[in-house]
Amino acid sequence: MIRFENVGLRYGLGPEILRDISLHIPKQSFQFLSGPSGAGKTSLLRMLFLSLKPTRGLIHVFGDEVSTIPVARLPQLRRRIGVVFQDFRLLDHMTTYENVALPLRVRGKDETAYRKDVLELLRWVGLGERIHALPPVLSGGEKQRVAIARALIDQPEILLADEPTGNVDPPLARRLLRLFLELNRLGTAVVVATHDAALMDQVDARRLILNDGRLEIHD
Repeated sequence: MIRFENVGLRYGLGPEILRDISLHIPKQSFQFLSGPSGAGKTSLLRMLFLSLKPTRGLIHVFGDEVSTIPVARLPQLRRRIGVVFQDFRLLDHMTTYENVALPLRVRGKDETAYRKDVLELLRWVGLGERIHALPPVLSGGEKQRVAIARALIDQPEILLADEPTGNVDPPLARRLLRLFLELNRLGTAVVVATHDAALMDQVDARRLILNDGRLEIHD
């Protein structure tokens, strides 16, 4: 699905923050991305999401080399990639239901075609009773699950989650992990960026470890 070949990244004239990254994200795979703060995890996720281009090397996404993809095609490709941002990025004036349905509304879909799917997904993540709630009255864990549901509603082929358990207690972190594992079981490739070693120890999954700008892969 996604392949990096000797990728390097620097911002402006500064030093490279990522060096010689070679990586393959297979279909239906599950992997953790870890490393110390400032190691470049978010930058790597941004390249996976096609919102940041490397300064050198090649990135292939769904069979296309990123540098050759016309700008007009990028939104279409990004719809195949779900993202759970660390800061949620929910719209406070929209209900839980409306936040989750937003990607489908933006695409011009009629609500009659997606309402049932949105409600079913909200029940799946445990928010069936919170569909009319606005983000300011939701707990951190509830906001996280809204963000996850919004990332999943367009049925992505790959899900990228940036510190998805960083603002929740351990029991809820385990519940969110089970959601990701179930999603993976249903066919979506998952990349979870996390500092939580205890969380990673619960799953026998590949680990991508960034350290000093370089990537180590532990299968």
